[in-house]
Amino acid sequence: MKFFDREYEIQKLREIKDISHRTAQFTVLTGRRRIGKTSLVMKAYEDEVILYFFVTRSTESVLCEEFQQELTEKLEIPILGRVERFADIFDYVMELSKTRPLTLMIDEFQDFYRVNRAIFSQIQKIWDKKKGEAKINLIVCGSVYSMMTKLFRNKKEPLYGRQTEFLKIEPFAPSVVKEILGCYNPDYTKEDLLALYTYTGGVAKYVELLMDAGATTAEKMLGRIIAKNSYFIPEGKNMLIEEFGRDYGRYFDILKLIATGHNTRGDIEGILHAEVSGYMTRLENDYGLIAKNKPMFQKSANKNIVYAVSDLFLQFWFRFIYKYNYFIEANAYGKLAEIVARDYETYTGKVLERWFKEVLRESEQYTHIDSWWDRRGENEIDIIAADDIEKRVTFYEVKRQSKELNMKVLEEKVQRFKEVTGEYGKYETSTAGLCMEDM
Repeated sequence: MKFFDREYEIQKLREIKDISHRTAQFTVLTGRRRIGKTSLVMKAYEDEVILYFFVTRSTESVLCEEFQQELTEKLEIPILGRVERFADIFDYVMELSKTRPLTLMIDEFQDFYRVNRAIFSQIQKIWDKKKGEAKINLIVCGSVYSMMTKLFRNKKEPLYGRQTEFLKIEPFAPSVVKEILGCYNPDYTKEDLLALYTYTGGVAKYVELLMDAGATTAEKMLGRIIAKNSYFIPEGKNMLIEEFGRDYGRYFDILKLIATGHNTRGDIEGILHAEVSGYMTRLENDYGLIAKNKPMFQKSANKNIVYAVSDLFLQFWFRFIYKYNYFIEANAYGKLAEIVARDYETYTGKVLERWFKEVLRESEQYTHIDSWWDRRGENEIDIIAADDIEKRVTFYEVKRQSKELNMKVLEEKVQRFKEVTGEYGKYETSTAGLCMEDM
């Protein structure tokens, strides 16, 4: 698949490189696995010489041998003698950058923890000592989000605060997902578009796998995902097991329950017969995998709270693949595809709400985008988009089909919202319906 989007990130990385010619730059690049961090850096610096160190779980001496080879090939400057400490290589590169500007990318940076955790302290000492004269553009990438956040934002860690930039790469926005599908299937339907967003969540690698395989319709996408030896079947487990470690079973249970509609803490604890507040706090704050949602303008931080899986692909994976793993063990891939097809319309109703929320955010026309529901759950407004500068607000109802929209009912809900919250009484108010035709 050709390269799409990332104009802002590319511009930012190029600006950082220019600054590094005057003063050393230390950029942390994070984002979930498969989001395209490495491809982004390579695209931004496609006309530059980049030193690329990939951290595998080898011994430190083996890694150093690989890094020495990279230095020799890219810079044509051999390092005499065998180097067995990464600190010596990093010190060499920092020293070299005093006389020639360099870009060094260290990929899967967090895996130094498994190689030799002392490396982080060694990097800190060398950086602090030599950054004043160095002209280095240092970029460290990591896929284990919790570890990368800990390394640079925990005051107890040696690299705390050393970064000059912290960039998190997000999934493709709806407009980009639309552009990509249009490029590979100019005759796509809105169902095809919703399917691509539902299954991939805009994650670059997943989109690439489907497009390169010619899976550009909803039917072909499902056939590619739910199939024997599919890349997608083990992907959720492959992604998260390193994040969670030995406790992954409990985390997986919680994520499965949220993905299948058991989205309150009380409901989850009732099913698991266990207290889960610690797990859910870590899922939200450390791993960024769930989001805590409450009605717009609700003052209480603990009442009427519902949770959602933040990552659309993982939501789909836990809802269908993990939940029905016994189908896979029985080689019943066709039966699993039937389950997905059976529940697809209901499931994608909520995904469509996410799509339109992201579209509204992408427009940059609103200062507040959220949802609202009352305590009884009888009145729910799918999307409220407000502009606090222009004093205007639009209340949206979202349905898959236009015939399902009911503006009269929506207006009654808006009236109830204003009575309960007391908000937006003096704003210019409008209502609108959104459906798949508006994608």
